[in-house]
Amino acid sequence: MQALVESDIRSVLRNASEAELDQVSLPVRFFVTEWAPLDAFGWRDPRIPSRGYLVTELDGEPAGVVLRAAEHSGSHHRAAICSLCHTQQPGDQVVLFSARRAGVAGERGDSVGTYICSDLACQETVRLGRPAAPSEMLPGVRELERIEGLARRTRAFVADVLA
Repeated sequence: MQALVESDIRSVLRNASEAELDQVSLPVRFFVTEWAPLDAFGWRDPRIPSRGYLVTELDGEPAGVVLRAAEHSGSHHRAAICSLCHTQQPGDQVVLFSARRAGVAGERGDSVGTYICSDLACQETVRLGRPAAPSEMLPGVRELERIEGLARRTRAFVADVLA
């Protein structure tokens, strides 16, 4: 993913209202992010906990959406699976996020929802593979499949919201 600055983020959130764009808060980790290995960048707004953001690349250009988290999460006694990274976690660590569609459909109130890791850190989660053996330098096939799958599903979700 190409490196982004704060003004880039505001310009790529295509389902955001002017008021939402004015309220965007970036996490501290945004300013120290190594962009090259990432396929997307997601975060919860530090000032508005019910809001999240997801930015990826579509056709080589950055594209992002504003997300709203459901108020109630699942039970920590049950397992849930993130729709993006396909990681099984306690139910209270996976949240239903909805995104208002861009354009006229969004103005009518249409939205898209899916279950995503509550911290929106799917990029980090799929890269937390097993420790490499001393002679192993590259991620294994399974890790690469997880990373590619996450990238594909993230792009598809963002494209669906922006369609």
